[in-house]
Amino acid sequence: MIKPDYYRQPVAWTGRIDGTAEELLRWHQRIIPVNLLTGALPVLKPHQQGVVFLGFASDEGVRRNQGRVGAAEGPAALRLACSNFPVHFDSELVLADAGDIICKDNQLEEAQHSLSAAVLSIRKAGYLPVLLGGGHEITYGHAHGIYQHLTGRKRGEKLGLLNMDAHFDLRMTGTEGSTSGTSFWQLAQDCNLEGVPFHYLALGIQANSNTQQLFRIAGDLEVQYVDADAFHLQDKPLVHAAINQFLRDVDHVYLTIDLDVFSAAFAPGVSATAYNGIRPDGLFLECYRNILQSGKLAGIDIAELNPSLDVDNRTAKLGAGLLFEMISNLHYH
Repeated sequence: MIKPDYYRQPVAWTGRIDGTAEELLRWHQRIIPVNLLTGALPVLKPHQQGVVFLGFASDEGVRRNQGRVGAAEGPAALRLACSNFPVHFDSELVLADAGDIICKDNQLEEAQHSLSAAVLSIRKAGYLPVLLGGGHEITYGHAHGIYQHLTGRKRGEKLGLLNMDAHFDLRMTGTEGSTSGTSFWQLAQDCNLEGVPFHYLALGIQANSNTQQLFRIAGDLEVQYVDADAFHLQDKPLVHAAINQFLRDVDHVYLTIDLDVFSAAFAPGVSATAYNGIRPDGLFLECYRNILQSGKLAGIDIAELNPSLDVDNRTAKLGAGLLFEMISNLHYH
């Protein structure tokens, strides 16, 4: 259940208007605001696809993880950066904005619970949840909602967790509870309790950003990963082989993109910048499109955008560009 105190209703998108003919439309002219507490998403026709944008306006997990706060403003910055995109997608595609889940009074666990409930309702309606972060604590609520949806269908379908990130985010929870670095460890514990396979692939891992303990935990959990060097050295066979094998092993994919996976030259507006992060170049785009076009996408989010640290909206534009690419290559379950 979405708790009203943790929900902020959507605000209409605005932007440039060149006309109302189909070839002149921009994203803000196609967005349908939907209040998840009081209204229902439009019913999709058979074979029709729909996307729901939902913000997670929280950086409490970043604060608990001793990072630089400000990512709570990320959803608004991503919407603004996306608003004027021209429409280059099927006229039948439904785009809705369901507002934001907020973190009230630092109660992150409650916010994650409401996020999970919102994702579950979106998936039940047949839509693809496209979440706008917010800190990387977004992962636990988002993926948990997808797991709940699959459990409710009782078909034994396997969910794969795919994280583009410099960090494993496999920290064990401590006295502070959930943080931006604990989501995948929490999901692994949930999978163990439920007897569900834990399928996790991380792309862009940096040795200088993860302790030996985190690499050990990754090994214990049989986590698959490709480090950033493979992207730097353009090792296409290695990267594509890892992704293709992962896609073959699962039925659905939850994809999260932590913007700190990218070089600080392209993504300065994040909690933890990476001077040697990967580049959003041709190899990255090939990998990204491969995932998008697999037909297995069950949810996607952009995490860790911190507008207060951004330079000329560079990071917001990168995140928005990833969303444009996703909408242009939309294939989901």
